[in-house]
Amino acid sequence: MDIRQLTEEMNRLVRSKGWYAEDSKRPQTPRNLAISLSLEAAEILEHFQWNEEIKDKEELKSELADVALYLLQLASISEIDLEKAILDKIEINKTREWDVEESNVERPKSQDV
Repeated sequence: MDIRQLTEEMNRLVRSKGWYAEDSKRPQTPRNLAISLSLEAAEILEHFQWNEEIKDKEELKSELADVALYLLQLASISEIDLEKAILDKIEINKTREWDVEESNVERPKSQDV
């Protein structure tokens, strides 16, 4: 299943729950989905609080799926082609350097920020 098919499947689920309805108790707005995405991502962190190893792989798998679903939905209702956005970002990241010495990195002056 590709990203478009996953998005379609996620949209079917949301429609079946009535969450796209105007009177939904769970309005599917970009703001609400961004908050939910952040909350679910924080739940992933709980698996590593005070641990270096994965203790409950099934629970972590479930949390990762929650994050992916909210990400797919946020992209969908924001009319962003997530597959293209990811591929574009990979191309940008190919030209970036992260492991550069701190002293070699020019930092903007406070008035430039």
